[in-house]
Amino acid sequence: MTIRAVTLDLDDTLWPVLPALIEAEHCADRWLKEHHPNVALAWPIEAMRELREKINRDYPHLAHDFSEQRRLTIRHAFAECGIDDAPVEELWRVYYVARNNVELYPDSLAALERIASRLPIASISNGNADLEMIGLHHLFHSRVNASGVGVAKPDPKIFLHAAETLGVAPEHILHVGDDPLLDVVGAHEAGMRTVWLNRTGEAWSHGPEPDFVFTNMTELADWVETATDTHR
Repeated sequence: MTIRAVTLDLDDTLWPVLPALIEAEHCADRWLKEHHPNVALAWPIEAMRELREKINRDYPHLAHDFSEQRRLTIRHAFAECGIDDAPVEELWRVYYVARNNVELYPDSLAALERIASRLPIASISNGNADLEMIGLHHLFHSRVNASGVGVAKPDPKIFLHAAETLGVAPEHILHVGDDPLLDVVGAHEAGMRTVWLNRTGEAWSHGPEPDFVFTNMTELADWVETATDTHR
């Protein structure tokens, strides 16, 4: 196969996202306790989490937009406390900054630099990671997220949109991600080659198998260097 570009998932592929999400919830809670203690008392972290899940169920048209789901959660929480003029953007910013304070997997940065020196990279994410805030944007040709495209992985449309931003046909793109359904199956349906980044050693049980299975980003970078050397 001739690979001319790479697309990458972000959360749980380049960094573990759960620690950042938990800390972001705590940062938002601390802000509420300082500035709106009555709201903080009515909506502790677990209650706020349950409200967000309810928002997700009640507003299926926002399934692709995690940021708007959280903004709507803030509005509802304040409205339940009798406050119509909620500080949505201020509280959202507190959450957003903490959510993007991620710690990369040890193998991610060096591997990204090696890959970016060989092939253009585009990110494809359902989440709201900010590569500029994280400090990786210079390694990416383009950045695609579900809220901007209007559909989320595994919908093939988001993968095809990324291919358009790269100017490369899907069959010449290698998509890399940790999620068997969202990443591997979705990219396969869009006509891309696929890598399952399986850091935990799970068994595959999700239909058509990926083209490759790597346990870390270093293995991916090794493969890219070998493949691009072969086709030079």
